[in-house]
Amino acid sequence: MVTISAVMSGVAEVRALIVQARERLALNGQQTILFIDEIHRFNKAQQDALLPHVEDGTVTLVGATTENPYFEVNSALLSRLRVYRLEPLTDEQVATVVRRALTDPDRGLAGDLGPAGGVALADEAFNLLVELSAGDARQALNVLEGAVSIADSDKIRDTEGHVAPRVEDVEAAAQQRALAYDRAGDGHYDTVSAFIKSIRGNDPDAALYWLASMIAAGEDPRFIARRLIILASEDVGLADPRALATAVAAAQALEWVGLPEAQYALAQATVLLAVTTKSNAVGRGYFAAMADVLGKGSLPVPAHLRSSGFGRRDYRYPHDFEGDDIDQQYLPDSLTGRRYYFPGDQGAEVKIGERLERLATARRTITRRKTPVEGQPHADPMATGSEGMRRRQQSLRDLADEERRDAGE
Repeated sequence: MVTISAVMSGVAEVRALIVQARERLALNGQQTILFIDEIHRFNKAQQDALLPHVEDGTVTLVGATTENPYFEVNSALLSRLRVYRLEPLTDEQVATVVRRALTDPDRGLAGDLGPAGGVALADEAFNLLVELSAGDARQALNVLEGAVSIADSDKIRDTEGHVAPRVEDVEAAAQQRALAYDRAGDGHYDTVSAFIKSIRGNDPDAALYWLASMIAAGEDPRFIARRLIILASEDVGLADPRALATAVAAAQALEWVGLPEAQYALAQATVLLAVTTKSNAVGRGYFAAMADVLGKGSLPVPAHLRSSGFGRRDYRYPHDFEGDDIDQQYLPDSLTGRRYYFPGDQGAEVKIGERLERLATARRTITRRKTPVEGQPHADPMATGSEGMRRRQQSLRDLADEERRDAGE
C-alpha cells in the first residue's frame, strides 16, 4: 500500500509510483493499493493520468476527499470507482473518543501527554464539548486539549487533584461552534434542500432555522434569493399570486441594501412562502405541454392565429364579444381539446378554476358581439398598433440619417 497526498504530490510522483507498481506486479506478482488523500486537489490532467492504470489493474485506487466527489472527480475516473460517503460521527461516538482521550495512559491525557494528576471532566462540560464538536472527533479533541490547558493554567482542580475544565473553559477553547457547512460541498446542497423542503412543507420555523444556518455560514445571499424566486413559482404558483412578487422584492431589497439589513426581507419572503397556500399546477401544466412539444415536435400554427396569410381574417378578436371571450381554436389541430393546466383547490386557484368553468359554460351558448359604446372611438388595436410602430421605426431611421448628415458636414 502506497500513500500520497494530492496537496504535496504531482503527476511526476504518481508516474513514478505507477512504474514501481508495474514492476512489483511483474516481478513479484504483488498488487498495489494507491491511496491518495485529498484527491480533489488533483486537477483534470492529473486525474486523467491515473485513468489507464486504474483500468488495467496496475493499481487499486483509493481516494479520500472532504468534497463531493461527483463535483470534484472526473466523471471518467469516477465511473470506475465506488463512492462511500462517510457520515459525521454521532454524539455517542464523539463521547467515546473523548472518554478514551481522558483515560488512555499511552496516547491520551491520563499519562505523560496529560497534566500531572490527569483530567476529570464534569458531566455539564463533557456534554457541552460533545455538542460543540458537531460530529467532528478532531474538533472535540482540539477543544478538550485547549480547555485542559486553560484550566491547568488557572490551577482549576477537583478534590482528587485532577485538572477539571469548567463549562466556561470549554466555551473559551471552542470560541464558537464550527458550522458544519461547506458552500462548495454537500453542506451547501443538503442545507438548501432542507430549506426548500421546509417551505414546501409549510413549516416556517424550520425554514427560518435553515435560512439562518446558511446566512451564518457565509452562503451567498443571492443564491438564497434565487431559490426563493424559483420556489415561489414551482411550489406556490397561482395559489397565491403574491408569492412571486414577494420573492422578487426580497431579491431586489438584497441588491439595494445588502446584508445585514436584507436579512429581514429574506426572512419575510421565507415565512410568507412557508405559510401560504401551495400549488404546483402551473408547473405540471407547463411540463405536460413540454412533453407534447418534445414528443410531437413544433406543430403548425392554425391559419387564423398566424401573423400573416389569408386565413388570418378568420381570427375573432375576443374583446369584440360579450364577456371578452369567444370560442375558437388556439391549439394546433392535432391537439384540439388538450388540457394542460388544471387549477388546484387552494387559494386563488379556486377562483381561477371557477372562472374557467364559467367561460367553458358560456362558450356553449351563442356569443354575441358587444354593443358599441356611444361616443367611444373605434380603432383596430392590432392594425393601429402595427402602423404606429411602423411610423416610429421610420422616424428613428430619418433621425439617424439626419445625424449622419450633420456629422458629415
